[in-house]
Amino acid sequence: MDWQATRPGETEAPLPERADARLVFIGRIRTPFATRDDCPRQGRQDGPLCRVEIDAPWQPALKGIEAFAELDLLYWMHEARRDLLTQTPRGGGTLGTFALRSPVRPNPIALSRVKLEGIEEGVLLVRGLDCLDGTPLLDIKPFRCSHSRVSEPRHAAS
Repeated sequence: MDWQATRPGETEAPLPERADARLVFIGRIRTPFATRDDCPRQGRQDGPLCRVEIDAPWQPALKGIEAFAELDLLYWMHEARRDLLTQTPRGGGTLGTFALRSPVRPNPIALSRVKLEGIEEGVLLVRGLDCLDGTPLLDIKPFRCSHSRVSEPRHAAS
């Protein structure tokens, strides 16, 4: 499948000339997924074991990470298109990009909650990813930590 082709019902936007942020990749994600067709639609915590390789300057930031069973990984979907306003998912009608979890978005930032299986020197072993092998890593956050406030449950408005 040509993932770059615009499908019927999809609309594109011109990409702006300006860049508003300077992101720093802190490592690379190693998965068994060589192509977008290989990637699962969403990662599962019983999925394949993947490696999150942290670049040397950022490895000290891993101190204490072993205390957490689940982590949120933010990563850059480097091969995704960035110009679609509406998309036509396989098996569905046309929806706005912000109503989908598609990798095609103005800023292709992804979030996956992963299960931490182990740690090697500078490498996290995790399950639950759905990204291409070699995907750049933006950030790592514990799912919950001792400094997180627990919020009250929200109730639907009547």
